[in-house]
Amino acid sequence: MFKRFRKLRANKTIRDLVCETKLSKDDFVYPLFVKEGKFDKIEVSSMPDVYQMDIDTIVKECKEIVDIGIKAILLFGIPANKDDIGSECMSENSLISRTIKAIKQKHPELYIITDLCFCEYTSHGHCGVLDKNTGQVDNDKTLQNSITQALVHIRAGANMIAPSGMMDGIVATLRDGLDKNGYSHIPIMSYSTKFASAFYGPFRDVAQSSPSKGDRKTYQMDIANRLEAVQESLEDEAQGADILMIKPALSFLDIIRDIKNNTNLPIAAYNVSGEYAMLKIAGANGLVDYDKVMFETLLSMKRAGASIIITYHAKEICKVLNI
Repeated sequence: MFKRFRKLRANKTIRDLVCETKLSKDDFVYPLFVKEGKFDKIEVSSMPDVYQMDIDTIVKECKEIVDIGIKAILLFGIPANKDDIGSECMSENSLISRTIKAIKQKHPELYIITDLCFCEYTSHGHCGVLDKNTGQVDNDKTLQNSITQALVHIRAGANMIAPSGMMDGIVATLRDGLDKNGYSHIPIMSYSTKFASAFYGPFRDVAQSSPSKGDRKTYQMDIANRLEAVQESLEDEAQGADILMIKPALSFLDIIRDIKNNTNLPIAAYNVSGEYAMLKIAGANGLVDYDKVMFETLLSMKRAGASIIITYHAKEICKVLNI
């Protein structure tokens, strides 16, 4: 005797009843890029339908996001002026600070997560202060600057911070700094396992954050290392992270599952720019059914163990889910 699996696939009703993994609007966080100036918005050639926006346009975009049903955004800033330490993002009047305040004034219900890093703000494009002798990122000086940046974000009204620079000790440093300043209620979503991936190329176009020299392999993770990936996330959990993130997502579904199997914390998967751009181009050229492949791609991340999916597809997938 053999099992007849097809009994539970006979029609859509029974398939829906026994479906193990479902996508919901509540799963998605939409990344947004605010750029200094007055210009409405600028489309990025390597990322179709993704834009750099000024503050006023970001606020209008947030209305569309709220109306669609997206409840959270991940905010990145592109300043007019950069220097060797990224001092603009540590100012109380920074671009990010002004943008958070403007969004919250019009859309107080929108949950704002801010990317906490320096690569968009430094003249050299690295994720922290460079040591003048070695040319490498000075881990501990960067940690101290990160506290200043985090406090700017929180005082402006950010709901959560997401440190992305892969500095050792960043979660413990931020948790201590936030707690000491009266922000023990603010959660941290750590980019806890962030690989030195080639899939970030289009993001560096939109965020204008490419390193002027060298690469980020001295602080981002080796793409070949599975066990170290788990260690990285579990260390951030021990330091006080509230959510663990794996980035990229699609090429690292095994890592999402490995980490999910080793923690009870929520897992976020960042569906990165290169993953997004490839699918957009394939769809535009008729190589795939875009909506169906987008759905399948995002479902794979949820099935692997992600509770949260950060994706440039967020608006599109929410429209598909409405059908």
